[in-house]
Amino acid sequence: MGVPDPTLGVEGTVGGFAVRFDRSYPPDGDLWVERLVPEEVALGLHPLGLETSGTLAELALVEPGTELVAGEPFGSLEAEKFVGPLLAPLDGVVTAVNHAALADPGAVQADPFGVWLVRVALAPGAWERAGLVGGRDAILSLFEARVADYRLRGVLAE
Repeated sequence: MGVPDPTLGVEGTVGGFAVRFDRSYPPDGDLWVERLVPEEVALGLHPLGLETSGTLAELALVEPGTELVAGEPFGSLEAEKFVGPLLAPLDGVVTAVNHAALADPGAVQADPFGVWLVRVALAPGAWERAGLVGGRDAILSLFEARVADYRLRGVLAE
């Protein structure tokens, strides 16, 4: 195994949008997943997803203790271009909710990778079943395809 190149860092940009290589991403959706320990993750919203949603007006999240099922809502957001559910990318139980993000959704837009929404204790095998995209090359490919698709559909300006 080679030594990581420290000049590559953990953050990059794709189409002008920040991505972090120390996170994983559902193949569809606007969330990032940060593995805190093998059995717990934090979920947040990434900059590209926030851009396509517009300015956040309100967030609603489930309470701690709520069981999450991949593909089912764990909250909702209201923004200028999108109102709808936030879908869980994996199975588990919510252990904490970021009440500061609920009180000030603008903080999520100001620091998308610094502000988490919920922390989740993973169900057995949830990480392996989730099909998350991780690793520098795979993340770059995912976001390059998304940016190109959003521009083609007129969701993002050139």
